Amino acid sequence: MHVVLYEPEIPGNTGNISRLCAVTGCHLHLIRPLGFNTDDKSLKRAGLDYWHLLDIDYYDSLQECLEKYKDHSQYFLTSKATKGYTQVHYDAGSLLVFGRETSGLPDWVHEQYAGQCLRIPMLPDRKARCLNLSSSVAIVVYEAFRQQPDFGGLSLVPTEHHGTLNSQYR
Repeated sequence: MHVVLYEPEIPGNTGNISRLCAVTGCHLHLIRPLGFNTDDKSLKRAGLDYWHLLDIDYYDSLQECLEKYKDHSQYFLTSKATKGYTQVHYDAGSLLVFGRETSGLPDWVHEQYAGQCLRIPMLPDRKARCLNLSSSVAIVVYEAFRQQPDFGGLSLVPTEHHGTLNSQYR
């Protein structure tokens, strides 16, 4: 499974998503420019001490990433879509693309990939535009894994390793 963040702006969100990717084995793809330095303390703190478990790549454009994974199913999560995120079948190599926290995905994505744009349902007629980015990623990633045989290899058995957290993350 692949998680693509298009020009993420908030380090805490990217840190949370990084931790999600580390514990699920998702490959994380970050599209520049980033709204923060990757040495940002809040980014590191949100990801805790999971950074060594993360498979991460950086790209200078979304097109570059999409072209590299053109043989994979590609889905674009946006509040502008009308098809629900549960209305498709994800495969183990699906690319799940999420937009900026403040402005989402660019218009050309909505136009070029209209049939692959998905939405997380929300109440209508509310002042809130959308869910938090890290919450949205978690919802869709776990739906994609739920659809896989044996939950995509994720374990329901509690881990034995509960070591103490390095003080720099407290």
